[in-house]
Amino acid sequence: MSAPVSSPDDTALLRIDGPIATITLNRPAAFNSINLAIAQKLEQLAAYIEGADEIRVVILEGEGRAFCAGGDLQTIGAAAEANTVTPVVGELLKHYHTFIETIRRMPKLSLSSVHGSAAGAGMGLAFVTDLCIAAEDARFTPAYAKIGVSPDGGSTVGIVGTVGSRRALQIFLSEDSFTAQQAHEWGLIAKVVPATELKAATRQLAERLAQNPPAAIAGTKSLVYQAATTPVKQQLDAEEHKIIMAMNTEEFRVAVKKFTSKGK
Repeated sequence: MSAPVSSPDDTALLRIDGPIATITLNRPAAFNSINLAIAQKLEQLAAYIEGADEIRVVILEGEGRAFCAGGDLQTIGAAAEANTVTPVVGELLKHYHTFIETIRRMPKLSLSSVHGSAAGAGMGLAFVTDLCIAAEDARFTPAYAKIGVSPDGGSTVGIVGTVGSRRALQIFLSEDSFTAQQAHEWGLIAKVVPATELKAATRQLAERLAQNPPAAIAGTKSLVYQAATTPVKQQLDAEEHKIIMAMNTEEFRVAVKKFTSKGK
């Protein structure tokens, strides 16, 4: 499959540089809020990245002043007025949730790079990725309870697994918003950097992650996500299977030979 060609007016852009792919949410006038068009585009881009063997890390970022303001309330509000919420939001989430499933499933690492506002499903997107790096000015706003709804867009998938149920309930029901530093203290963010350094720091972290061989990335990600819900014997069997698969790669043979020859 050839790489999708991005044009400047696409709702999400794809850039590939060696083993690193970057998806840029590209609705800056709407603070990158998620409508059907962007959900469909994200689904398409994730499907390509999942099947591209050369890509090891995917960065998710937002164009303009915000990372992502969540679901497009203009679209959703109009659907509520017209009593068409079920088909309209159902279709939107069908594509957007497929994108989230792909990001979590793919044998590559995903890294969100957050600046400005990340609200609602935008907050969910920041934390449903495997790792998150954020600018000091980033603010995270749950937003759901205030408009009388429950979380979507992978928000509970990424947050609950990291902070636990009690902190998650606090975040969703009693926090108006919280800072990047708070999110870092709660384990949701790997690194907080000055806003002017976010692009460079994101690239540096992505390059570090991409140095890991594909078998190490895929095996580790799979094992980590299944560990919380897998019986011990089954998890140990999975560990055995994954490490033997990785040990049968050329990358492992080269690495272990280099390591064992150091003392000679």
